[in-house]
Amino acid sequence: MTTKARTQDRSGQDGMVVKPREILGRNAGSARVPVFLAVVLLYLAPLVLWAQSSAFRFVFLSDTHVGSPTGEEDLRAAVRDINLMPDPSFVVLSGDVTEFGSLEQLHLAKEILNGLKAPCHVIPGNHDTKWSESGATDFSRLWGEDRFVFEHGGICFIGLHEGPIMKMGDGHWAPQDVRWLAQALQNLRDTNQAIVFITHYPLNDSIANWYVVLDLLKRYNTQVILCGHGHANHNYSFEGVPGVMGRSNLRAPGPVGGFNVVEVKNGLMTFSEHTIGQRTQEPWHSVVLKRHDYRDDAQEYPRPDFSANTRWPHVQECWTFETGYTIASSPAVWNDLAFVGDASGTFYALSQKDGKVRWTFKTAGPVYCTPEVSDDLVTFASTDGNVYALKAADGAEVWHYETRRPIVASPRVGNGLLYLGSSEGKFRALDIASGRVVWEFSGLSGFVESKPEVYDGKVIFGAWDENLYALDARTGLLDWKWRGDKPGTMYSPAACWPIAAHGKVFIAAPDRKLTAVNGKSGETVWRTGAYVVRESIGLAEDGSRFYARGMTNFIYAFSTSAPQPEKLWELNAGFGYDINSAMLVEKEGVLFYGTKNGLLLALDARSGSLKWQHRTGVGVLNTVVPLSPLRVLITDVDGKVALVQASN
Repeated sequence: MTTKARTQDRSGQDGMVVKPREILGRNAGSARVPVFLAVVLLYLAPLVLWAQSSAFRFVFLSDTHVGSPTGEEDLRAAVRDINLMPDPSFVVLSGDVTEFGSLEQLHLAKEILNGLKAPCHVIPGNHDTKWSESGATDFSRLWGEDRFVFEHGGICFIGLHEGPIMKMGDGHWAPQDVRWLAQALQNLRDTNQAIVFITHYPLNDSIANWYVVLDLLKRYNTQVILCGHGHANHNYSFEGVPGVMGRSNLRAPGPVGGFNVVEVKNGLMTFSEHTIGQRTQEPWHSVVLKRHDYRDDAQEYPRPDFSANTRWPHVQECWTFETGYTIASSPAVWNDLAFVGDASGTFYALSQKDGKVRWTFKTAGPVYCTPEVSDDLVTFASTDGNVYALKAADGAEVWHYETRRPIVASPRVGNGLLYLGSSEGKFRALDIASGRVVWEFSGLSGFVESKPEVYDGKVIFGAWDENLYALDARTGLLDWKWRGDKPGTMYSPAACWPIAAHGKVFIAAPDRKLTAVNGKSGETVWRTGAYVVRESIGLAEDGSRFYARGMTNFIYAFSTSAPQPEKLWELNAGFGYDINSAMLVEKEGVLFYGTKNGLLLALDARSGSLKWQHRTGVGVLNTVVPLSPLRVLITDVDGKVALVQASN
């Protein structure tokens, strides 16, 4: 559901009279202009604005997906054709540079793009960020930055992505990127300077907080928004702002790939498709370049709906703490403290009582893992490649262990050991007291991001290599591994935190199936696609039930002891389409879950009846941490930490 927001504009659209000086900007001069000349200037405004700028053309690439079956070949062919063109000024690539965001694929894409004669400006897309073994930090290391701003022909070109980082869900503007964009706009040499904005997703509700950036762009002279993601040429109006989606460079469904050639000339920006090895076609779309002022637009546009909070007024946020950077993990708790890390590399200890900062610890890379507490030690990993153990009381470092690659996996402590996967094809057990490596398993061909389960003498986890692994918890030797019946890396049971009870391990993978695996042998006990689930799962406190979230509206409870899938209850919770990989968590008979769009649900764990809802924001809620049946800690991708409490 949505509510409406009103924007205002003074653009001279829809028959409104605009003064010539408003068209020309601040340097137009103060002399009075005869009425007839004003009318002429009104219609010739695009020509006047660009009269002093020479015509130029650039190449608009998108969705190259290097690492997919034809991605490399199609991009090499595109580079060859671009280099044969008469002097394109530059190339922009609007995301999904690779298929899987791996370092290998990013290196390959960079090597191919380095062959361009023209400058190339690149941002990542969701394929580069969601499945990234480095938490999307490799992209910035290779390209120097994951956003760009430059000027050409009097136009300011700004490129910015919206992830999502390490999560299934809608695109989302990170708070640190919104700040960067606001500063870039403030730094324009002229407040009336023309802007072309390049991003990956369309600027609509496919981005959870689309309006945050759109509202910023509407304060300025934004000419057009260029995007990809949809793999097809298409023109848009994003709340009155012109938009153009560019085709994918991939060949499918044709025999060869292609891209768009964009020409800026005579007050127009024209878009023409170029098919590899052929002549560039006639323009399929054009945008008039003119002075825009969107503030008088009286049309009402959709905005996120927070009415759930009025339906359950007894649920309130006792306190909130804004880190100002993306949080992609859950908090951990110890005594009266809550621990969480963010994309700035800062690890926080917050008071559970009021959210005030007790201490911080800084790492050299974003922290995207969920911490683990054992006795008085809090342990976590960073994309700087280190595993850290700190004194929970004051944040003093006890030890750290350095690996060769960024880590996005979350640790689990058991048997005096810290179990943790990595992004270098390894899974380790470290001595919790010293950080010494007790054993190391090197048999992975994909990275690990989930939190493992320790059950029946085994440590169980999935990796992005299609497999679920069970290692001997004492020795690290492979006990068994399991693979689903739908091949493909993106169907790996890697984001789900596995759970176990009654001799079975339960997972929900991206293949939309629920699976029970024999804990001793790794053989499939049962497997069903009847409930259309994805990655979100949870275990009852007494082990008798497990929970799964369907991809549309429903939450289910199943028996853990039954030899076949036995549904105990279902609830249509009305949350709509949801692909968040957060887990479901029970606390003293209340089941909690947070959706991809910031809706926190509380259910009766035995009956499935809805107790209450509360919307905390618009972006992905990470796995929540209940402190009691009435109090729950939440974190979200907008950098928010909050304590939500329901009164009796």
